[in-house]
Amino acid sequence: MSELPEAAAPSNRHTRRWPASLAVIVALGLQLAVPPEIMEAPRWIMPACGAALLVPLIWTNPFHLRRDEAWLRWIEIALLAVLVGVNALYLSSLIVLLASGDPADGKVLVKAALLIWVTNVVAFALWYWEIDRGGPFARMPEHEHEPERADLLFPQMTVDLPGWERWLPGFTDYLFVAFTAATAFSPTDTMPLTARVKTLMAIQSGISLLTIAVVAARAVNVL
Repeated sequence: MSELPEAAAPSNRHTRRWPASLAVIVALGLQLAVPPEIMEAPRWIMPACGAALLVPLIWTNPFHLRRDEAWLRWIEIALLAVLVGVNALYLSSLIVLLASGDPADGKVLVKAALLIWVTNVVAFALWYWEIDRGGPFARMPEHEHEPERADLLFPQMTVDLPGWERWLPGFTDYLFVAFTAATAFSPTDTMPLTARVKTLMAIQSGISLLTIAVVAARAVNVL
């Protein structure tokens, strides 16, 4: 019997955890650069809280998704809540600063807008990765989880090309979905199917639009 072509062999790319961990580390590191005009509290508080939630996730599944525990999923959700909540706080503070009429430094506004935008992309990429078809463990055929219906329709799911028969999305695929939603303010090649993902994508696009259209535009005028 002939062996399957190498391109058609199943890949463990979708089981990798380190891209998600790296994205969170970058987002937490950016919090150290938040301008004091946006947050008066010590800037290390947010990275410290995020790191405290991230450490057990990396410890149990450092590079690939191997260990599945219910409490790990709750920690993941708590980390997402921290990222989204603090990012919303930054955006609110920035809007209040602009509404006060204070002629803030343009570089401060650009730095804050970039921080908010990047954190927005990372946080919602994690949301999509965590909930699509019940989460990464439910999408993995080697686990006994019952997968839910698809929340996102990737182009690879609609084509019949050699090498894509056993394709499963990894974190970088969800990161690309979040990136395009934050830049185009709408879905591009990957369509949202369920109400929960449509809601998340609408919130993410709204945050991105508000950040770019209001904050960044004002920053350009100041500069």
